[in-house]
Amino acid sequence: MRIEKFLAEIEASTLSAQSRTWAYEAAIIKTAVAFEKLMLSCLVTAINNDTATIADRTGVVFPKHLTDEVCEFLVTGGGFFDFKGRSGLIATVKKFVPENHWLVNVVKKPTYRVPLDRLIALRNFAAHESAAGKRALGMVINQDRVRPAGVWAKTQGRFVQLLGSLRDLANDIEAAAPY
Repeated sequence: MRIEKFLAEIEASTLSAQSRTWAYEAAIIKTAVAFEKLMLSCLVTAINNDTATIADRTGVVFPKHLTDEVCEFLVTGGGFFDFKGRSGLIATVKKFVPENHWLVNVVKKPTYRVPLDRLIALRNFAAHESAAGKRALGMVINQDRVRPAGVWAKTQGRFVQLLGSLRDLANDIEAAAPY
């Protein structure tokens, strides 16, 4: 919701084309951060509500109740919560919960393949502007000539559409979560 308000401010502003591009890139990065926080929160909640989920994956029996901080440490190892695209997210989630877990089932839905891969590729290219990021984005958006991530996002309402898909995913998570 806040990102959409930010986009409306960008569109209503008198910013130059370059400044609008950078503003969209900032929105891409903030959206990716919010999504990563959502996924980490889901994993922490899944582990915290049923430590058998992580015990099933690790073979380690945990106490029935863990603090959120301990659950987060189990997921991140004290580092960043990071994954590469949708397939990387699925693989990361499966490290901590069983294959048939509600979170895996939602993230694996084919309808979220393109939006998740686009979000991560856009974020990586916006943040790093690397040749590898540019190639990855080109593959995800099916374009040989790749312009800056913010240019792609601000064109033809693409980023607003991506946000809608991410909202649908969040709603599916909320509906599937048993707690």
